[in-house]
Amino acid sequence: MNKKSTRYYSSRQEKQIAKATGSKLQPNSGATLFRKGDVINEDWLFEAKTCMKEQESFSIKKEWLSKLKQEAFAMNREFYALVFNFGTKNETNYYVLDEKIFKQILSLLEELENDE
Repeated sequence: MNKKSTRYYSSRQEKQIAKATGSKLQPNSGATLFRKGDVINEDWLFEAKTCMKEQESFSIKKEWLSKLKQEAFAMNREFYALVFNFGTKNETNYYVLDEKIFKQILSLLEELENDE
């Protein structure tokens, strides 16, 4: 695959997300009629966004989040996240969650602490 292509960088990021979350890649990055998102597991749908070159900032579009929420619902996934990074040298991915999902995670963490 051409290291200069958008697909190269996107594919690399999607593989990183799948490995980090114990998920699998969607065929054709979810561009099929019934399989949406880039990475998926039993509970989560992930949409990946990456930059072709190193960036100092990254703009998130509301339409991406709205579409992701609809796709997660259509695919019967309780959770979803937009995953982005700042370019090729920065291997760190950042996960964007809505407040409802974030509160659920906080609650689960609190339960785990109380069980210890």
